[in-house]
Amino acid sequence: MARSSSRKQSPQPLSQLRIIGGQWRGRKLQFAQVEGLRPTGDRLRETLFNWLQFYLPGAHCLDLFAGSGALGLEALSRGAASVDFIELNPQAARTLKQQLQLLEATDGQVHNCRATDFLSDAGKPYDIVFVDPPFADDLWQESLSALAGQLSQGALIYIETPRNNLLSPPPSWSPIKEKRAGQVCMRLYSNSPTHSAEY
Repeated sequence: MARSSSRKQSPQPLSQLRIIGGQWRGRKLQFAQVEGLRPTGDRLRETLFNWLQFYLPGAHCLDLFAGSGALGLEALSRGAASVDFIELNPQAARTLKQQLQLLEATDGQVHNCRATDFLSDAGKPYDIVFVDPPFADDLWQESLSALAGQLSQGALIYIETPRNNLLSPPPSWSPIKEKRAGQVCMRLYSNSPTHSAEY
């Protein structure tokens, strides 16, 4: 779900990802091979969507650094009401639009812009947010701060970082889940104090 710079680049070859659950289970989709794009692997996605399974149906989701769209597409496949995909790289955004058209997924919208620009004028609250920026760009804190006014009550925020990366989420957020796998750390937070941690 990563982003590269906005400089013009020659079209790159396409790679594939597989949707692992829901109505499109097993469908193979293409994504652009652009610098910094790092789709969340099948195992990590399976863990994440096991965490989210009871919250996804009818949820309005935000895939903040969409890249391949793996997280947002998986959410739509599993019953999310809508997903906004935010992707800065033009080729990656274009390819993601094509994949949504192939799936006839009218509840997914791709926005080719910077994540912080989108958040400054999003205009609606989200129930589930995926935050998985390019690891090299160190955009976590900037993104978490910008999210504050765009969350519904009880929203869930998934954050993927390098294994030992430190985060300072807003003090009102509660940690729900955390898992380390290889060089990646997966974290799930809620902005509701009623959720309890389940490490």
